[in-house]
Amino acid sequence: MRSLILLLSLILFSGIFFGFNLKNEDPNKDKLLLEIISYVLERGHYSPKEINDSFSENVYMDYLANLDGQHRFFLKSDINSFEQYKYSIDDQIKNTELTFFDLTYEKIIERMGQVEEFYDALLEQPFNFSKKQEIDLNFETAPYAANLVELKQLWRTRFKLNALQNFASKKEDELKQYKKDSTFNLSSDIELEIKARKNIKENMISFFERFNDLKRKNWFSFYINSMVVQFDPHTFYLAPSDKDRFDASMSGKFEGIGARLTKKNQQIKIVEVISGGPVWRNELLEIGDSILKVGQESEEPVDISGMVLDDAVKLIKGPKGTNVYLTVKRVDGTVEVVTVTRDIVILEETYAKSSLIKDQSGNYGLIELPKFYINFQDYNQRNAATDVKKELEQLKKNNVKGIILDLRNNGGGSLKTVVDMTGYFIEEGPVVQVKSTGGRKEVLRDSDPSIIWDGPLVILVNEFSASASEILAAALQDYSRAIILGSKQTFGKGTVQNIIDLNKMISGGTYGDLGALKVTTDKFYRINGLTTQLEGVKSDIVFPDRYAMVDMGEKDQDNPLSWDRITPALYSPLPKFSNYDYSVERSKRRIKENPFVELIEDQAAWIKKQQDDSRFYLDYESFKSNRESNKKYADKFKKILEFESNLIFQWLPEANSVKVPNKDLIKKRERWEESLKKDLYIAEAVEILKDLSNQISVGKPIAQLKEK
Repeated sequence: MRSLILLLSLILFSGIFFGFNLKNEDPNKDKLLLEIISYVLERGHYSPKEINDSFSENVYMDYLANLDGQHRFFLKSDINSFEQYKYSIDDQIKNTELTFFDLTYEKIIERMGQVEEFYDALLEQPFNFSKKQEIDLNFETAPYAANLVELKQLWRTRFKLNALQNFASKKEDELKQYKKDSTFNLSSDIELEIKARKNIKENMISFFERFNDLKRKNWFSFYINSMVVQFDPHTFYLAPSDKDRFDASMSGKFEGIGARLTKKNQQIKIVEVISGGPVWRNELLEIGDSILKVGQESEEPVDISGMVLDDAVKLIKGPKGTNVYLTVKRVDGTVEVVTVTRDIVILEETYAKSSLIKDQSGNYGLIELPKFYINFQDYNQRNAATDVKKELEQLKKNNVKGIILDLRNNGGGSLKTVVDMTGYFIEEGPVVQVKSTGGRKEVLRDSDPSIIWDGPLVILVNEFSASASEILAAALQDYSRAIILGSKQTFGKGTVQNIIDLNKMISGGTYGDLGALKVTTDKFYRINGLTTQLEGVKSDIVFPDRYAMVDMGEKDQDNPLSWDRITPALYSPLPKFSNYDYSVERSKRRIKENPFVELIEDQAAWIKKQQDDSRFYLDYESFKSNRESNKKYADKFKKILEFESNLIFQWLPEANSVKVPNKDLIKKRERWEESLKKDLYIAEAVEILKDLSNQISVGKPIAQLKEK
């Protein structure tokens, strides 16, 4: 909030009042929007970029990728006509000219119109699934079609792949049905092929219905964001409809399947499974899965590959109690149809929760924190810090010998809750350093000398632990207060964004709602002076997982801010437990000898291989053989699910649970505790706590400052 105020002050009170008067400026809304956004980015972004020829080239490449990343519409001649603007977009931005945008907008509309005219004829002819043929879907290296004849052939070939996938799935489903019931009437291959083409045709009709619904402003948003993401991957323009969805998400109430989606390499992927939602509740999907098609009740599924993300989300969302049928490509390459009953995601399950862990050696505690939540209007309302405090106090009452704080998949949240939470484990001292737009640095400190937990502490992280969760892990690591267990490093997001309402930048409202800009205004630094940007937090003990080889961190994003360091804060690491090093080495040895680890590493390599493989067979026998081979190979990883610890997990409802928990909540908690028994990482964390608690150092100060 402080950064937002600073930014607005910079904009509104810097020498002259920059109030865009719509009545006096160019009446073109797009030009006005371009001018305002450029102004905010140049003066408000943490690390503004020079808008030059290099910037222009990057905008050019990203924009064309957004428009036609699969090379399905533009011809080589179109690209040639665009290239004259490759190094002049920067000049057009500065002069609020839209020549390049207008040219590309008109051409994409023209080419999509031509495809709409010819695709039906391409689907009239049957596909030959016996002919040996392959297709390479590496769009980065694929050339553009030289003419309409080549473009039609390109579409025909890709239609064949879609038809083959549909044909193979239907044939497999019918054979399964026949095995169950020998009276089932199997369709002929000819009938199945006809059905496959019919399905594609229906999907294309839906695609062009959505295309024809797009307005110029939608295409202009693509152009704007191709510009703003050059500053960093978290700076983004929110069109009015996007801003409305963002506001709704901040309210904490979601209706749908309970999963967050992103579009990467023209695929709609699961990036987060929301705790408490129907997908989470029934273990239907997981991070990394791709949604290929979306079907409604009594309707043929719609192919969403290459679809605008917003449109895909609209198809997936729906009223509570209705079903949506998702054709999903798993991270291991297998394809299946998943039925999800839409529901309202209950916030209660996104809050901190704890479990008492019982072992022969004694009691231990687990606190799972999905995010650092807060009510920004009233900090006295429920927030992550106060909830974790209650959980800690409740666990202490049960005489736990050590505590696990699970920050896996925690994407961040409120900085204030991080500072307060760190204070539960140290006396007082600096927690994080924040450097803002303009170079101003601030050290955020815990000033409360009280300590809630001074015993052994293990923090669990993975590649999806980001932002605020990285700050907490980093601070407790720098103080030598906790052992970090998990992935090689966390996500590496060391920046913070603020939402700037662009409507507040103008006087008058002639052109209606202008939307908002999410802009990076601050950068986080550890108390040791190193930023968490790119490098994240490195685990003291590395325990690999299935995503170890997948490019999902900040370093794998386009245009991330750089790693750097600043002057360390004044602090002193705490004395380690006497058997700290012994416990770390014991854990590393156990992990090395764990028979499941080799399987996990093999699975990680397999997932990476599947994601990198862009070639597909177009004949049924080869396609079927490859599909069966993939499924057979993927089945060997099911052995990982056989793991089950001897630990006993007990719910402590006295902490933060609702006074009268409903049946659904109880069911969720029971399922959560069942999953904990099969969690290799929790089991290892308990072993670390057992080693640490055997010889706890006593009488040493929990925090010591060089200077206050």
